[in-house]
Amino acid sequence: MTQKILIMGLPGSGKTTLALALSKLLNAVHFNADQIRANINKDLGFSKEDRIEQASRMGWLCDQVVKAGHYSVADFVCPTRETRDMFGPAFVVWMNTIQEGRFADTNRLFEPPSGTDYDVMITEFDAENAAKIIYAKLMDYINTTSAWNNKKSTALLMGRYQPWHDGHTALFQAALERADQVLIAVRDTGGTDSSNPFDFDFVRGRIHEALRSYEGKFKVELIPNITNVVYGRSVGYKIEQVHLGEAIESISATKERARMGLAHTSPNIT
Repeated sequence: MTQKILIMGLPGSGKTTLALALSKLLNAVHFNADQIRANINKDLGFSKEDRIEQASRMGWLCDQVVKAGHYSVADFVCPTRETRDMFGPAFVVWMNTIQEGRFADTNRLFEPPSGTDYDVMITEFDAENAAKIIYAKLMDYINTTSAWNNKKSTALLMGRYQPWHDGHTALFQAALERADQVLIAVRDTGGTDSSNPFDFDFVRGRIHEALRSYEGKFKVELIPNITNVVYGRSVGYKIEQVHLGEAIESISATKERARMGLAHTSPNIT
């Protein structure tokens, strides 16, 4: 269930910071466990049984939002398998950024999860970039399972996109004028040299951020580092160079990296 999102982890791991950033991107309803306890679940303590009940109620609140057609983001410890089961099916993000929280009883109770959809694994993480990466993963899944149709006419954009910039967006728009949807194929060059500092997650997140109004019309995939395109006789497709004008074509990834300080490398988030 990709509209119901759980951001879990020990107290102090950065759950709420990430939840706020992601909720803004998704225009989601955000449920923070501390606020829910203070206003709705005043009858619950922190026993194992009460934590299970808290998870059940949090899950129910999120389900009502999803039924109304919106995204819901819950952030709370959700420390055990039982609590996660009671929260229900969701896209699960584990803030695996600290070894211990500030509450000894929670540390003893906490069971590291398995099979999560995304893990944040550094102590000092960039919430904005992490939110963009998670947003991109959610949108890719939605595009692949619902809006995307392999039978539709499809334009192919292939490049390094180190990073994606306004020139690429203009090229995407031109490609979409020629087909029903666009496959954006990102060559696997991240980290190979100083001209390729960004990993696929960062590139994909930036693409989705730039093309938010086109969700459902494109899909982003990582491909090998294609260096040669070879074809024989015409087999029903054409290769076309699109001229976008001097102003657009003067935009370069090299200049964009310099503007970003290119000290900015991909976030250390897996």
